[in-house]
Amino acid sequence: MTEVRTFTNPVIPGFHPDPSICRVGGEYFLVTSSFEYFPGLPIFTSRDLVSWQPLGHVLDRESQLDLTRAPASGGIFAPTIRHHDGRFYVTATNVSDRGHFIVHAEDPAGPWSDPVWVDQNGIDPSLFFDEGHVYFTSNIEPDPAGPHVADPHFERGIQQSLVDPLTGAVLQEPRFIWGGTGGRYPEAPHLFRRGSFYYLVISEGGTEYGHMVTVGRSTSPWGPFAASPHGPIVSHRSIVSPFQAVGHADLVTLPNGDWWMVCLGVRPVGQWPRHLLGRETLLAAVRWTPDGWPIVGERAVIEVDQTRPALPAAPPPRHVVRDDFDAATLGPEWAFVRRPMAPEAILARPGWLTLSPRTGLAERFPCFVGRRQQHYDFVAETRLVLDAREDGDEAGIAVRMNEEHFYALGLRRAGAAMEAVLRTRLGRLDITSVVGVVEGPDVVISVEGSADSYTFSVSDSSGRVARTQPRDAKFLSAEFAGGFTGVFVGMYAATSSAGSGTVARFDWFDYRPAPRASSHGQLDREDSCHVAAGS
Repeated sequence: MTEVRTFTNPVIPGFHPDPSICRVGGEYFLVTSSFEYFPGLPIFTSRDLVSWQPLGHVLDRESQLDLTRAPASGGIFAPTIRHHDGRFYVTATNVSDRGHFIVHAEDPAGPWSDPVWVDQNGIDPSLFFDEGHVYFTSNIEPDPAGPHVADPHFERGIQQSLVDPLTGAVLQEPRFIWGGTGGRYPEAPHLFRRGSFYYLVISEGGTEYGHMVTVGRSTSPWGPFAASPHGPIVSHRSIVSPFQAVGHADLVTLPNGDWWMVCLGVRPVGQWPRHLLGRETLLAAVRWTPDGWPIVGERAVIEVDQTRPALPAAPPPRHVVRDDFDAATLGPEWAFVRRPMAPEAILARPGWLTLSPRTGLAERFPCFVGRRQQHYDFVAETRLVLDAREDGDEAGIAVRMNEEHFYALGLRRAGAAMEAVLRTRLGRLDITSVVGVVEGPDVVISVEGSADSYTFSVSDSSGRVARTQPRDAKFLSAEFAGGFTGVFVGMYAATSSAGSGTVARFDWFDYRPAPRASSHGQLDREDSCHVAAGS
């Protein structure tokens, strides 16, 4: 009996939007946006386009990445990765700093260079190497928004220049090249060459439920570009599908000449659609029509289950349940909000993650270390030992969309006692309620997630368990909270006094997807660390 060679989308679940891809020999590399989280630009590698292993991050030093002024869903937008003459290049936009930049590396695992900046407005930059030229393509928008104050005929669309990718110097001034097919917010351009044509793939409709991927072609990289007569390459607008808001695509060719696409999509749940996991990375085969236009499938729709690429299958990624914090650095799944914490501080005590808070959880620079929620059904759990020096200081576990939308269950000092408190922050609504009094500073705190709710619990050394009522998950969805990111779950510590001296130590952290949610990788139920132990 012949085995059906299929895979299941998304290939990278959880908040991994705006994917860009390139191939070097038989290996594929992919980067995604990271917004206000540090380190920036997660990078993955694969040999079969289906099983993606994390390599780390492109931007992992403060000299590369300044997010101090980034609001929620600000920071790093829409990267592109390309390889040329033995060197990798990544371009993206830091919308909260100096705009477009380019970094390069000989090894995609790093180190990557400090950024060089490109003087071109807009967002969503892309690089295209062709016949000795480096084309730098991005969107262009009126400033201020709406009809341009200086030129009422100003068009929103795609612009392009020539650059030196090692210095960022603009060698030929930007030129408007295409306005798209009529959808709003033409953006996310990528230029490709096939035969005698140049293809300009863009997204239209905004990164929301009207999203789609369109294409124009020309015999010149400068246009004029004619739109495909077959309509969008992919569009999930107004169709019944588990995936919605599908767009922001990049293409790659296999050694046999097949073309494949990566793009983003969301998986809404509920009668009134909402999504918590953020925009995820999808994969789809691209076919070419007899008259030379790319399209996905027969209906420009991405299916959940598809035939695998014509590549040897690689082992699925392994989901490690427990991080024991035994390594010298945190694994690539962990992230900070805007500003990193030094490994020598948070990992100073072997086998523990140590947090010393100076602010509250709702501040711009919270003492929070989190990982992406990648499944609707999951359990996250941690052991906490809290040395709280002042009343009101606390630490625990939080599910966080942004600083104005989160739930957190923490252990808090209240005089000589310790109490478990639930913090609910939903915009202007900010409520803290006592869940129960616990014995001692050593507790296990957990959160169970589903498509509808988050339920927290805490157990102390006596075995006593306090459990909250389910909290409505929809209030952390992008439809309610706004923004471009997804929910993170992780450990936090908080204080109202920067010099309190409170220390929170976390012995381990578990993240367990529900068995039915583990189809995107093997679930390792042993207590082991995600990364090899450091010296």
